[in-house]
Amino acid sequence: MIEPDHILHQSQQNFLIPASIELDKIAECCYQSQFGKLLPDAFYIHISVLPSLDLTLQEYEAKARSLVSSIQGTNIIKFSTNKPKISYLCYPDFDTDAHPALQASIQVDIQTGEVNYRDYTDSPNPPILHRKETFVTTDYPLYTEFAALTQAQESLGLLNNTRGIGTREIWEQRLQIYGVEIQGHQLIQSDTAIKITPKIERHKAAIIRHDLSRPVRLALDAGLFNPETSFLDYGCGHGGDISRIADQGYTASGWDPYYSPNTPLITADIVNIGFVINVIEDQQERREALTQAWELTQKVLLVAAQVLISDLRRGVVSYGDGVITRKNTFQKYYEQEELKVYIDQVLGVDSIPVALGVYFIFRDETEAELFRASNYRSRATTPRIRASVKKFTEFQNLLAPLMNFLTERGRLPIKGELGEEEEICKEFVSLRRAFHVILQATDCEEWEAIADRRRQDLLVYLALFNFSHRPRLGKLPTAIKEDIVALYSSYRQACIDADQMLISVGNTDLIIKRCQESKVGRKLTNSFWVHISALQNLDPLLRLYEGCVSRTIGRLEETNVIKFHFQSPKISYLYYPDFGRNAHPTLGKVMTVDLRDLQVTYHDYDIDDDPPILHQIDKLVNSDYFQYEEMVKLTQKEEDLGLFDNWQNITHLSGWRKCLKDNYIVIKGYRIGWCANVDPDTLTILKTSFKNRQKQRKHQGNETVLSLPSSI
Repeated sequence: MIEPDHILHQSQQNFLIPASIELDKIAECCYQSQFGKLLPDAFYIHISVLPSLDLTLQEYEAKARSLVSSIQGTNIIKFSTNKPKISYLCYPDFDTDAHPALQASIQVDIQTGEVNYRDYTDSPNPPILHRKETFVTTDYPLYTEFAALTQAQESLGLLNNTRGIGTREIWEQRLQIYGVEIQGHQLIQSDTAIKITPKIERHKAAIIRHDLSRPVRLALDAGLFNPETSFLDYGCGHGGDISRIADQGYTASGWDPYYSPNTPLITADIVNIGFVINVIEDQQERREALTQAWELTQKVLLVAAQVLISDLRRGVVSYGDGVITRKNTFQKYYEQEELKVYIDQVLGVDSIPVALGVYFIFRDETEAELFRASNYRSRATTPRIRASVKKFTEFQNLLAPLMNFLTERGRLPIKGELGEEEEICKEFVSLRRAFHVILQATDCEEWEAIADRRRQDLLVYLALFNFSHRPRLGKLPTAIKEDIVALYSSYRQACIDADQMLISVGNTDLIIKRCQESKVGRKLTNSFWVHISALQNLDPLLRLYEGCVSRTIGRLEETNVIKFHFQSPKISYLYYPDFGRNAHPTLGKVMTVDLRDLQVTYHDYDIDDDPPILHQIDKLVNSDYFQYEEMVKLTQKEEDLGLFDNWQNITHLSGWRKCLKDNYIVIKGYRIGWCANVDPDTLTILKTSFKNRQKQRKHQGNETVLSLPSSI
């Protein structure tokens, strides 16, 4: 048994060990270990495995152990992969109990030296272990016995939907529902256990919203509603979406089997079946609901459902292919890819992912393709007027729509595409002659650059189209067909180029090379980061690489930063709530997709008291980003102050705050200055160091030397 008295006196010492080993390297060693159990934020091993680990992990663990006088009784070691912490866990019955309970834990913060002890002896519902064979090596005496039990549990489905089963009470409830019990390490049919068929109260799953639901808000943002649009909410619950859509001037109605059963089900342009199929426990009824919603759809069906995320506090009892919650409602948690496959198979469609758990299905395939294409169209700025041309100046307003079209499509419009065509032709004879006048007043190379960007957009679009079934040229929407005809020598050549680029996506070295050569984005040793607004400015191959994920899985809805991983083919979508408002925003949410199997992992940092923090945000955005100049100046000052010298110490909010405090720095907005309480001698030393770094940067050819104010 771990003795707490031997722990606490150590933590009372103000003992600090420098984190000389980078956390990224620790995490990488954990990920690559052939032994141990790896979870999104942690890596677990049995203590017997320690000598078999990478030497880096052994040295790292030794630092933690040096802070604790005794770890007697410990048999599981937990390495945190996102914080400099190690936990020693005591499971006294690890060998004898199929699912041993945690009795005590010691958590060591290697960076601060803080040690915390927790006793679970009297807990009525302690954490328990599953899949014990993953903690040990294959030569462990009981490995075969552990593995056989896990295989039996997997075959029965006991380990599906793992939310909640990490504690004893919930695990025992699941065993009772499945009518089994465990004796030793054997799974047997229980004579006493009674299979329970709970009474599901679906209506309790409906929540009272204070804003539009995600799928409806995304449809509005995508411009799917127009003044004549009719809207039906299938499974409307309390009716929040109906009233808010009606308030915006659209025709809206809703039906719900519990709250609005007497409302007639009538067809509508846009039908929303949002978070409905995931609360229906009967699989046949679930299919019928989705099918009926589609039959009522005239233009676009919005489908949303709960998807699997790494949140162990959700669902508590396994039931069918989902879970029963504490409110006695059913929840089916889909994998994101599983949800798309389900929708496509039931409806015979190719649904479009819009966000995590949200899909759009269009009745008109042409509209669907235009929507898809719009997702991969990069921004372009209309070339500036560089020369005074009398004809252009005289008819500038008349020529403006033509210039906008050229900027949007990269080509001249065909007959009927431009509403102002007749008026322009009256003055210039033809659109081509009108464009010739525009060229006299602007830079020809800028228009060529726009056309080249549109060619790249088409390559990305055509490459991604190959995931479904690329149609003949005549079957494409008119606008896209004309883009290809105008910008490529032939449709066949465009498809060949697109396929070649798609093949290149599998070349990891080439992906890394394109990231490192990018003119925008932040390049780290193991990853490449870019703001969502700059994604369209990346090399087409990188846009395609990200598109392979977003076309199938969809992005995290609030994504504002995208991370390309180098060590493995993964894309992470990150949400920083204060990006743009805060010079050092903290991470709110992250969703990571593995391109090898499209597995999605998710983490919410909203309740984390020490979330990861972002630095040097100017490197993530384009030079035309709002407040870009302020961002650049702040980063240069921070570099000159040496705030980034010990990078591993400032990756989280607490470390950054300590860094600012230790350097007597205050940051408000994008302004930086000295703390009011810094003594004169210290301030002189800090200012001297700052000026020396400035001189060194100037000597190395940096563009600007910035002065640091004496106060904010």
